[in-house]
Formats: sequence, C-alpha cells, structure tokens
Amino acid sequence: MTISDITIGTEASAAYAEPRGTTDPALRAWVADLAALTKPDEIVWCDGSRHEADLLTKQAVAEGKLVKLNPEWRPNSYLARTDPGDVARVEDRTFICSTYEEDAGPTNNWRDPRDMRRELLDVFDGSMKGRTMYVVPFSMGPLGGPISQLGVEITDSPYVVLSMGIMTRMGEQVYRLIEAGEPWVKTVHSVGYPLVDGVGRRRAEVEWPCNDEKYIVQFPDSREIWSFGSGYGGNALLAKKCFALRIASVMARDEGWLAEHMLLIKITSPAGKAYHVAAAFPSACGKTNLAMLQPTIPGWTVETIGDDIAWMRPGDDGRLYAINPEAGFFGVAPGTGESTNPTAVATLWGNTIFTNVALRSDGDVWWEGLTDEAPAELIDWEGREWTPDSGRPAAHPNSRFTVAAAQCPQISGDWDAHEGVPIDAILFGGRRATNVPLVAQARSWKHGVFMGATISSEKTAAAEGTVGELRRDPFAMLPFCGYNMADYWGHWVKMGRILGEHAPQIFQVNWFRKGADGSFLWPGFGDNSRVLEWIVGRIEGTAAAVEEPIGLLPAPGALDIDGLDLSDETVAQLFDVDRDSWLAECDLTDAYFAQFGDRVPAALRAELASLRYHLERG
Repeated sequence: MTISDITIGTEASAAYAEPRGTTDPALRAWVADLAALTKPDEIVWCDGSRHEADLLTKQAVAEGKLVKLNPEWRPNSYLARTDPGDVARVEDRTFICSTYEEDAGPTNNWRDPRDMRRELLDVFDGSMKGRTMYVVPFSMGPLGGPISQLGVEITDSPYVVLSMGIMTRMGEQVYRLIEAGEPWVKTVHSVGYPLVDGVGRRRAEVEWPCNDEKYIVQFPDSREIWSFGSGYGGNALLAKKCFALRIASVMARDEGWLAEHMLLIKITSPAGKAYHVAAAFPSACGKTNLAMLQPTIPGWTVETIGDDIAWMRPGDDGRLYAINPEAGFFGVAPGTGESTNPTAVATLWGNTIFTNVALRSDGDVWWEGLTDEAPAELIDWEGREWTPDSGRPAAHPNSRFTVAAAQCPQISGDWDAHEGVPIDAILFGGRRATNVPLVAQARSWKHGVFMGATISSEKTAAAEGTVGELRRDPFAMLPFCGYNMADYWGHWVKMGRILGEHAPQIFQVNWFRKGADGSFLWPGFGDNSRVLEWIVGRIEGTAAAVEEPIGLLPAPGALDIDGLDLSDETVAQLFDVDRDSWLAECDLTDAYFAQFGDRVPAALRAELASLRYHLERG
C-alpha cells in the first residue's frame, strides 16, 4: 500500500483517477506517518464530491451501517444506529493537554501532553487494520474567508466522512489552499475497532464499530486533535466542538478574536432595518428555537444564520463580524416538532442523516415530540420492536439529525457571507425558575462579561424567593473552552477594550421563570420576539429602561405584551428583583470565582462588588 492508493472497493476504483489528494509535502508526510502508525488497508483522499458521497452511502447501506429511508417521505435520507455505549459526548474522557496544567484550569480534564502522546501512540497502533483511511479536507467558514480556518481529518469511519460533507465546506479546494500556504489544523480519528488483530486474524465487522476505551484529546499548543474509540457526533466530527470551540478558542485568544458556543440570527424590523444577534444558551435553554424563531408580532422577521457556533473577529471598521463556521445543523431530534420548531421540521424534508431515532413501518422516521401522538408500531433506536406501551423511549434522548444549513427555509441570505455579518447585540441566557428577570441589559461591556461568566441553570425546582442549586455554565462554554476559564473571561474583557465604542450591546434573557404554582410566567417560543423587539429598541435608542442593581430592565409599558393574557401581577413577577435572593447569589458567585484563584479578572470581581453594594443599599 502507498499513499496514492485511492479506491473505495472494486466498484469505485475506476472513478478515482490521478491526480488526487494534494502535492503539499507536509500534508502528505503527515498522512504517511499516520498510515504507518494505524496500518490501514488503503487510503482515500476525499474530494467532497456528490459522486464520492453516493459511493460511500451505497457501501454503508450494503454493509448494514445505514438504513435507506423511504424516498417518498425522505429522499436521499438515511438512518444510523449507534452502539448503545456510544451515544453522546464523553466529557470524562475529554482532555486538554496544554503544556502547563494551570493553563487548562479547574473546569477541564488536564493530562501532560508528553504522557498523553505516548498513550495515544499505543492505542492508535494498528487501529485501522483491515479498514480504509479517509483523508477529509475541510474549511470552517466560507473558503478563503478572513474569519475561516482550514483543517484535515483522518478517519476510518464512512459515517464521519458523510457527516463532515454536510457539516463543513469539504472538498478539493481545501487542498489547493493548503498548497498555497494556508495554515491548517491536524485532526485524527479512529473508531478503534481494527478488523485484523496483531497476529493477522480477521474479526467480524459490526454495524457500529467503536471501542469501550475512548479518548477525545486536544493539544491546544500545537493545534492538534486526536479522537479514539467513538463514532458519535461531537466525539468523531472533529471539526465541530473539538476544533470549532476547544482549539479555536485558544486560537482566538492568541490572535484577538472570539470562538463561541453561540447561535446567530438576523432580525428585521417593520421599518426594514436589519440587526444581527449572537446568543449563548446552555443545553435545554431554547437555543435552537431562538435560532429558528417565528415572530408572533406583525412586521418582524427572524432569519437563521447559525444554530450552534459563532466565530467573531473585529473588522476593518472596528465592528465585530461573525460567521457560522459550520455548513450544517447537528441537532437534537427529541422535542423538535411542528408545534415547537416547525422551521427545523421543514428543514429535514430530505438529504438528512438521522442517528438513533425510531423507524416507522412506512420507512420514515419518528421521535418523541415530532407529533403529538406516537405511531402504533415502530422499530426503536436499538432495532427492537416498539409500541406506546413499551415503557421506554422509541428514540434515544440524544438522537440527532445532520442536515445542510442551506436547506433551512428560514436561512438568511447572508448566512455564508465571506466577510461575516456585523454583530449588534449579544445575548446570554440560562434556565432559571427564580431570580433572573425576563430580560436585562448590561450597563457596560464589563458588566456584560460578568453576566456571561455567571450564566447558570437550576438543577432542581426552587422554592419561591430562594436560590436553587445552580449548574454553572459560563458563556455556555463549560465543556468547550480549550483553556483556563478565568483567562477566557479576561480575553473577553480585553476584547471590550479593543472594540471600544463599536462593541455590541449585551443582554441577559430568561424564558423560564416560574410562578408560585410552578407554571411558566412567560409564553416563550414565538412570543420571545417581543423581547427581541425591546432589545432592538435599546440598540436604536427608542425603548425605555429602568435601572436596577442587576442591569437595565424594560420600563413599564416598554415591552409589547398586547394580546398576551398576562396579569399585572405576572408581569411584575417576570421582572421582580428580590434583593435577599440576589445577595445570596452573590455569595454563591464569590465561592464559584474562588476556584479560579487570582486568575479571575479584576474587572469581574469589581462587578460582583458593585452588584453587592447596590443590592445592600437598595
């Protein structure tokens, strides 16, 4: 075998004529070194073409690794079922291998990079025996864009190749950019299930190869990612969380930009004025629903730019410009339905890979929340017969859909703008039953960074007037920041100094506040557009606000609630700032900051002290 071997089985051999791959000596040498380590049967230099994807799909269907769905209902769509032990990110096996442990910080799993490299060389030795190694060139963001970055993923999973073809700008042009001298990030993946053992004996293939032992390893100093043992999404699609957040956050710190776990939307007012908003929400806090919001107030439109990740860099005019570095959506299926997110449902009409959802008898898919009533009979995500009386979910709670962003009927015309879009506002939000009002504006950039650093959700329902146990998720980046979280806050403070008067305004939102009876006070979903309307009014200087110790809240009558069945008491509860509860939360924040020691930026400690002072005075 040589690195010019390029077939995908006998049927495909005629389709791949030289030249293929790249002439770049560094890339070819890297691939050769990895081939010597992992020992695949053959190497394929992927080109991202439709023909290539069709061949891989046919191969996966023939091997039982993908189920072809009924083309009448879901054209060109497929179902994958994973191993039950490989269904989600493995945070306890995710490592940040910075040179110094303190650079990883207390919220990351740190390992000495020298020790980890020795360990990885051992587990990757022969890991691709009997398999094909695929070389996947990809761009995060528009090809050649000023905010975009390049990468190459080595993988032995056709599922990963197909998914990367949807989630990134993958193809031959990336090789050309690398040959022209553009930098690129090295990413290596193996499912860890060789088909030939150390003494040459073959073993049977399985529908979803993986390994009980898993490693998701980031080397931020050398911009490398190594992933072993898992074929699932964020563990295996290394362009996503591993590159786009963990590695990119370090690149952004070093180069003066931001890599964030944020959605991006474009809001257009009845007057035709357009604004771009980025928003960070932890899981289960309404992120995808906001990304695909359908406003309930007349004349307003919301268009989707991205649902998960935003890269933001200062432009020549001093403003902050953002791209969605991804080309697709890798969304959670359960809970996505006509009543909750009709835009997402409409996006999935075809050309979609579904993972761990249920299969209907007519060859379509189903999951909890897609429809109000479940079908009478299904094949569940593990391939077992299922009825509504089975007593278990038909789709895995973390089942997914992978689909091109361009298919979204609500996609903005500038979603893949080469230069990115200018950001007017940044939102932070958690899932809080108490304390946090529906919306509050930060008084300054530093105050906004404090809001982002203290995002939290309540693990359990809290009694009225008390603070529940909080799950901290600063900037919604807790599992995804590639370096010390306190240093990350410091980088945000520094970005405020760089942007100066051009800095976007910052807001905190909370759709989930509850009344004494445990019911939600705010209707949410499309009515969240009313909050966006007030935010736009603040940007334009037309919406009134009143100052509270926690920030600027809508003045009485400034928030449009016409047509909503909200009593004066309910509105008061939505914006109530209970000083005793907030003082208790200050103590919790003080304790939270303590774990980061003296690395917490002085600006954030000053914001905490100011908040406490104004609460005590009030």
